Amino acid sequence: MSWGLTFEKLLLIGLIAVLIIGPDRLPGYAAQFGRFVRTVRDMANGAKQRMRDEMGPDYDDVDWKKLDPRQYDPRRIIREALLEDEAPPTRPGAVAAAAPRESAYAQRQRLIREGRPAPFDPEAT
Repeated sequence: MSWGLTFEKLLLIGLIAVLIIGPDRLPGYAAQFGRFVRTVRDMANGAKQRMRDEMGPDYDDVDWKKLDPRQYDPRRIIREALLEDEAPPTRPGAVAAAAPRESAYAQRQRLIREGRPAPFDPEAT
């Protein structure tokens, strides 16, 4: 991961660092930066090892590239959700209707016409 840094940009940053910090203090700051990078790398490796220890043998079976959030395309997710086949009803004796599902508003209006109470979700209250 280079964050768009080219060789010319790195050279310019180094030149500015030499001018601002000075050639006598630059080696000390470079050593501090090296220790910082090493510490961050050790922390990342420690987190990876801890995750491997906690997940056990399942850690190697996970496809981490598939879980990368940068690979999610909201358009694809919505398209797949809209094209999914709906599951048949799970109530015993219920028959799956061949017609498309009616909207919640149309269902409420139908239930009012039939004199039945409108359905509600007890977990939503």
